[in-house]
Amino acid sequence: MAASVWSGYLTFGLISMPVKLFSGARSSGISFNMLHRDDLSRLKQQYVCLADGKVVERSDIVKGYEFRKDEYIVIEPEEIKKIEPKTAKTMEILEFVKTSDVDPVFFESSYYMVPDEAGRRPYALLTKAMEESEFVAIAQLTMHNREYTVFLRPHEGGMMLHTMYYAEEVRKLEGFGAPDVELKDAEVKVAHQLIEALATDWDPEKYHDSFQDNLKNLIQTKLEGGKITEVEKPKKLAPVVDLMSALKQSLAEMEGRKKPAAGEAVAGKKSRGRA
Repeated sequence: MAASVWSGYLTFGLISMPVKLFSGARSSGISFNMLHRDDLSRLKQQYVCLADGKVVERSDIVKGYEFRKDEYIVIEPEEIKKIEPKTAKTMEILEFVKTSDVDPVFFESSYYMVPDEAGRRPYALLTKAMEESEFVAIAQLTMHNREYTVFLRPHEGGMMLHTMYYAEEVRKLEGFGAPDVELKDAEVKVAHQLIEALATDWDPEKYHDSFQDNLKNLIQTKLEGGKITEVEKPKKLAPVVDLMSALKQSLAEMEGRKKPAAGEAVAGKKSRGRA
């Protein structure tokens, strides 16, 4: 099992259970090294003192807070340790809310929460109760030098934890919202039909990063000395003048894609006849 990123106790009323957190998701992709163009040697990142121009070793680096222009106070790691709140080792459930009440814009990172042996029974009990009541838990947790509000939800028999942004961190955009336009009932109806034509079951396995795939192909082509083929770019679309016409045309194209080919249709009829 991977290394945990946090371990401590989850508390629920007078019930306490030891748990560990493991990263639930992380972005991945091809990474590049920075090289010197002349000889392709690797480059090393260094910290340089702006006062004397000398390279500073990591052992001589401290964290400082600028309280006034060009004036700092030094914060030592042991000083930060002294002021860690109780949530550094104890995650207390503060309240329960309905899932639908939480806007996904507040979600930040995802983690699997796994119980230690002594916490298996209360963990299972809490998970089952949350599943049946359709409530999720809001708790607080200190991790990576920050106290988070976290969202706990049942998932596949276990429990997931999501760190959340605070309200002051969620940005408001001036002018955002429903445009001041009048929509026709017929337009809305065809838009619904278009959505239904594209509707399917959620399957995350079928989505891929085509840019990363193209990068892999680019690297392989250069290793083999081949010629790089430029990806065809989409044509620039003209602004929609007749919205209803565009909706109907889109719907016709979607329905055309979903119709089986002639051979498939015949094969399907024969197989049903044999059944």
